[in-house]
Amino acid sequence: MSSLLDNKIKGVVFNVQKYSVHDGPGIRTVAFLKGCPLHCKWCCNPESQKHKPELAYNPSKCLGLDKCVRCTEVCTDGAIAEGADGKVVLRREFVSNEQAYADACPSGALNMYGEEMTVKKVVDRVEEDAIFYARSGGGMTLSGGEPFAQAEFALALLREARHRRIKTAVETCGAAKWENIEACVPYLNTIMFDVKSLNEEKHKEFTGVSNKLPLENLRKIREMAPSVPIRARTPIIPGFNDTEEDIKAIVEFLESLPGDPVEYEVLEYHRMGQPKYGYIGRDYELVDATLEPALFDKLKLIADAYKERNFK
Repeated sequence: MSSLLDNKIKGVVFNVQKYSVHDGPGIRTVAFLKGCPLHCKWCCNPESQKHKPELAYNPSKCLGLDKCVRCTEVCTDGAIAEGADGKVVLRREFVSNEQAYADACPSGALNMYGEEMTVKKVVDRVEEDAIFYARSGGGMTLSGGEPFAQAEFALALLREARHRRIKTAVETCGAAKWENIEACVPYLNTIMFDVKSLNEEKHKEFTGVSNKLPLENLRKIREMAPSVPIRARTPIIPGFNDTEEDIKAIVEFLESLPGDPVEYEVLEYHRMGQPKYGYIGRDYELVDATLEPALFDKLKLIADAYKERNFK
């Protein structure tokens, strides 16, 4: 497909984050694509899970109905009520036009997570920081959500970035059709792949889906591209994958893959995304979960030992 045609393809993006240093080599701009087949209980981007844009409400930003009635002026469906504190109470089940509420709110208390963007709009924004990529070895990273859930859009973004000589990376959970991943691999310089658990039943319980497809896809990527840099990552979640047996099983799986060794790191559990659940009318399920630092350090030693064995 020509660059001109790629540039016109549209997808739904909920953030374009500049100057990121944790999402691939060097300094990067990260395009967060909406939509994910997983519903991880600990997800720090719950606004990424639905494919369509969705209305968020942050009460702390609301000016109060004694000072601002913009939202009530566009409310034709009974979705706005007044709370005891004088601020808006949003009755989501009655909202018929989410965008109208977001457009009316001057404070940003009501806003949309996600907007439709063309490939050109996204990559133009990425290219603004090209000087930083050249000096640091960075580039564009596709994240989410699950980027491969918007397969045509993700492929067009990667092709256009490479057409403009921008290095590319993806952060993926691997739960996508193989043909969608396969089409993108030739346009990727780096792949970051979440390996959450080798225990299928726990994987289903905590993410909503089986782990068979992601693990199969990771093996296929390694068979197809034996030397492309891959970094496997495991967020350590209390009650899910926080035992030495869990991490040793993942390490054994990674060591069974063909091709060059896959990098591996464990990530410490955090609840930084918890407030966003309230903004979109959802409850955070792991509110009482805690991870002891000493336990994380013990599990990190297993990952470090893997690194010492495979990257001498």
